[in-house]
Amino acid sequence: MPPEAAAALTNFLMAKTCTAPAGTLVRRATGRDAAAIARLYTQLVSNPAVSVLPEVLDTLATKPNAALFVSEAHGQVCGTALVCLCDDVMFQSQPFAVVENVVVDATVRGQGVGRALFQSIEAFCRDSLCSKIMLMSAATRTDAHQFFERVGFAGSVKRGFVKYRRDFAD
Repeated sequence: MPPEAAAALTNFLMAKTCTAPAGTLVRRATGRDAAAIARLYTQLVSNPAVSVLPEVLDTLATKPNAALFVSEAHGQVCGTALVCLCDDVMFQSQPFAVVENVVVDATVRGQGVGRALFQSIEAFCRDSLCSKIMLMSAATRTDAHQFFERVGFAGSVKRGFVKYRRDFAD
């Protein structure tokens, strides 16, 4: 990461919270948020193996190349999204970002919570001098796809592919 990007990222990390629309607060997740994030993930996937460990969240909160954001409304965690920076050699040392595990509680969708998460993600990426932000979404999540397009993502520009661990060659 170029020195100016590292400095900008440090400044961003020092400002741990930002206010967002509808009285929502967006901040980096900590171990205290593990149970709330796990509950949100049940709205995203129905996999009993999902396990959110507090110590992993605490470690992630200290990493300059990734951020797990949570949105709070009325003191309750109601949304989360993970963003990871990837080194890229195509444009010198300018990273790109990958966003994963975006979920907003069904009871507060349409109230600005997701938009606030993505404003924080974009600020993190802008401060990190990212060339682009990419995300993948399950093909069946058409409401989410419409939301992603409303916040500026183009769903027709590229095509994503996934290979799960269970399908890796030996």
